[in-house]
Amino acid sequence: MSKAKLAWKKKPEAADYRGALQFLQLVCPERAARRLLRAFAHAKTVEHIAKDLLRASNLPLLSRKEAHVEEDLGRIRKGKELAPVLLIRGDMTRNVPLLIADGYHRICAICYYDEDAPIACRVVEA
Repeated sequence: MSKAKLAWKKKPEAADYRGALQFLQLVCPERAARRLLRAFAHAKTVEHIAKDLLRASNLPLLSRKEAHVEEDLGRIRKGKELAPVLLIRGDMTRNVPLLIADGYHRICAICYYDEDAPIACRVVEA
């Protein structure tokens, strides 16, 4: 029996952008963080495979018992729409991994659901 197709929102919500900005302000200057946020707002939504996003980010798969992962798994089971994840492209020539500005928990939840599932993403250049 195949799994139901994941449901995606057309664009991120204000809370996703706020979360991304809070994270980005920790890893880059304020001006750069705000520039990246504007870039996310104008970026086209594309799809990438769940396990590839995790591999490219060099981040571990969080436990399915982690509260936010569990919450996202519940949304998936109920067929609720998920917001696209916000990503900053890495650069393997400089040993810079993909940066997940917003959506790490969603990526992990989807890996538990189906690691080969496509994830809606907005990808920008640093």
